[in-house]
Amino acid sequence: MNNETENRIINIMSAVFEIPADEINEESSPDTIKSWDSLKHINLVVALEEEFGVQFSDNEIIDLSNYPLIVSTLKGKISV
Repeated sequence: MNNETENRIINIMSAVFEIPADEINEESSPDTIKSWDSLKHINLVVALEEEFGVQFSDNEIIDLSNYPLIVSTLKGKISV
């Protein structure tokens, strides 16, 4: 996955969780982002689906629990 795609993911996470983009990294998860609750998780899923033109399954939605998993799940859905 290229840097442009990862930057798009970071910008979406920044907007959804209302935190600076530079605070998002390989450790970003509900444990490290205080505003990451169930409602914001759904907002994140919807924003990612809209941005990348993909649809996540129920299991994938549950698995989108940290930044590296979001990147790898999207990598499997899009060709960059």
